[in-house]
Amino acid sequence: MMDGKPYLLPETWTEASIGNVVVKAKQCDPRKNPNEEFQYVDVSAVSNTSFKITGAASTLGSEAPSRARKAIETDDVLFATVRPTLKRIALVPPELDGAIASTGYCVLRCDKAKVEPGFLYSFLITDHFNARMAGLERGASYPAIRDSDVTASWFPLPPLPEQKKIAHILSTVQRAIEAQERIIQTTTDLKKALMHKLFTEGLRNEPQKHTEIGPVPESWEVKPLIDTVEFIDYGVSQAIPKTPTPEGVKIVSTADIDKQGNLLYWKIRRIVVPVKTANRLVLKDGDVLFNWRNSAELIGKSAIYEEQDEPHIFASFILRICAGEKKSHNYFLKHLMNHYREEGVFVKLARRAVNQANYNKNEISVLKIPSPPYEQQVEIAKTIGAVDAKIWSHADKKRSLEDLFRTLLHELMTAKTRVHELTL
Repeated sequence: MMDGKPYLLPETWTEASIGNVVVKAKQCDPRKNPNEEFQYVDVSAVSNTSFKITGAASTLGSEAPSRARKAIETDDVLFATVRPTLKRIALVPPELDGAIASTGYCVLRCDKAKVEPGFLYSFLITDHFNARMAGLERGASYPAIRDSDVTASWFPLPPLPEQKKIAHILSTVQRAIEAQERIIQTTTDLKKALMHKLFTEGLRNEPQKHTEIGPVPESWEVKPLIDTVEFIDYGVSQAIPKTPTPEGVKIVSTADIDKQGNLLYWKIRRIVVPVKTANRLVLKDGDVLFNWRNSAELIGKSAIYEEQDEPHIFASFILRICAGEKKSHNYFLKHLMNHYREEGVFVKLARRAVNQANYNKNEISVLKIPSPPYEQQVEIAKTIGAVDAKIWSHADKKRSLEDLFRTLLHELMTAKTRVHELTL
């Protein structure tokens, strides 16, 4: 039986079950054509953040997985019904017309005389619909929902022209988000190439010399890290409460540094430690924070601490590197460490556990690094910083657009805002 409506509808809107506005998609068996190549959309092929198909794979019929059973067409709406990919949602693009989807998807093919595919897709990603589906999961070891649970669910039906306008507005914002993502990715790739060039060739077009760490400009030295900084020390070895507490001092952990070398101040939690410990480990403006123990992908991520309104200390899997006045430039070191992380330097040198790598204080102290004259370090740091500023600017725009999308999705799908009221 159709679920009751969760909010009041305008007089011009009607309602139905999803099953009343879709037609049944065909089942298929690609193994009947063993030499034919097809695109396979597995349950993990849809992004759970962008709601797009990002990982379709080319496969021969003879190699088809047993779950490859659902033929899909342009504008079909896919809804994953199994854990851990439950509720991944996507609208099938034209380039995947004729592909095969996993039986882990409920395939919803719209009756376009009744419903606009983009409108149905938008409804499926609302908090209301996903909360309802979460409540219908069955099975302890392999939680899932049935296709019939999806198709029996309540669905609002504005007039078709209004559906199309709502879908167009939301897809316009989504495309703007994707445009920012492309700029961010392109600029990030540029930054990676730029750092490789700067840390091997510098900014002065000098002749290069070969060293134990590879080619560097002739005027540069190669030194152990400890010879280029004032000191390196460990953070406090004490568990940080998982539940936020208002007591104690703020402590920077490895989770508070992202892969781009940004310190995420809004995530930082508190810990209660002796006053003597807090005083010894209080961070100073400009300290470099180096993550010496983490997964192979993340070991070596580094950030700069900028002075805050209240004191911060740092956790045990972080080394604090104090660059020192006119000895090494802290932002040069930060960028160098993150460059080394991306180049796999720390993974190659670290000791490896099953899921973790570590690289202790003594080992990081003797790490050989390029050491340009201080003024060149400043120039290099500024050059990379300018690229970072562009990435941050577009990341801010992306976050603003994501906030706008969430607001519009809620307002338009609940009719709190009507399309004729918007001026985008």
